[in-house]
Amino acid sequence: MADQLSIDDIGPIRTAEFFAGIGLVRTALEPLGIDVVWANDIEKAKRDVYAANHDASDFHLGDIRDVTARRLPQGLELATSSFPCVDLSLAGNRRGLLGEQSGMFWEFARILEELGEGRPRVVLLENVVGFASSHGGKDLADALAELARLGYSSDVFTVDARHFVPQSRPRMFLLGIRGQLPPGAVCGMPPASDVRPEWVRRIYLKHPDLRMHYLPMAALPQDPLELSAVIERLAADDRRWWDGDRVRAFQASLSPGQAARVDALRNAPSITWRAAYRRTRNGIAVWEVRRDSIGGCLRTTGGGSSRQALVELGTGSLRVRWMTPVEYARLMGAGSYRVCAATPNQALFGFGDAVVVDVIRWIGEQYLLPVLRAARAGVAA
Repeated sequence: MADQLSIDDIGPIRTAEFFAGIGLVRTALEPLGIDVVWANDIEKAKRDVYAANHDASDFHLGDIRDVTARRLPQGLELATSSFPCVDLSLAGNRRGLLGEQSGMFWEFARILEELGEGRPRVVLLENVVGFASSHGGKDLADALAELARLGYSSDVFTVDARHFVPQSRPRMFLLGIRGQLPPGAVCGMPPASDVRPEWVRRIYLKHPDLRMHYLPMAALPQDPLELSAVIERLAADDRRWWDGDRVRAFQASLSPGQAARVDALRNAPSITWRAAYRRTRNGIAVWEVRRDSIGGCLRTTGGGSSRQALVELGTGSLRVRWMTPVEYARLMGAGSYRVCAATPNQALFGFGDAVVVDVIRWIGEQYLLPVLRAARAGVAA
């Protein structure tokens, strides 16, 4: 269905982008005819990057707890929400939806309730896959129940960004549809697929009492890129390459298995690149190098494995440096994005806390446009 759609078919779709960050949801969806008419985030540094790439006249900078439905424009058809993952992530504190950060889900739900009959036909929520297991699944069940109370039937699916960019970044999506379901939507247990593996199917099995559906989607692309596609080629004398002492310290921290892998790649006849990150093992900070030629999941900068280094190996040489903001942008599918943060760390934070453009655009083509087109046509399943 998606390949039959065009902007002319449905006209601009009025959308609100909650927890907008630097605006990559908007970057993904606007080419599809989805018009972001309101956005918000609490971080000024993110808003500055957003404003460098989009019209920020409708950007609300501030705490979502201060937002009321009266502040939002009328006629919204879609709302997106990439609410904070800190309390849901396996690398976080696991306080779940009771946490100070991830608990902002409830503020998003509050605003939906305040909108009453004016709430959007479709909502798209994005978060880490740890959302599914947080508090033994209770947090996800509570979120699904709240969406159902607000009149939404939910579809749950997962997409790993490695199908689109050279980064391992699995994410879970909740897509809620208010009112009658569109053609093709099915209630019940979805068949196993790359977007609905067994752990997703168990969510449906566990909650037969909740309003849930699924909409078939095409298979994910199977031709992933490698890091070589996103590398910013720096001169050999660029000061961002680590000096000899720092590289030797890097090598000294590697485990025997890691060191053997690095030596084999260094002595290979051609240049390759690997992502590396620090881990704490037995109370000691060590470096670990990925086995494959893609990046690990980009995270907000803050130490440890949150910031990735790039290792260049081959023809007898070994060089190491931090990944650059440009490389982070490319790993997020935003290679043409203007990076204007005050510091490199602010830029890395903005991208590490964002969505992958290609993933959101694929969801827009596969799911959002068909559902919203059907809604405008007044067609029910």
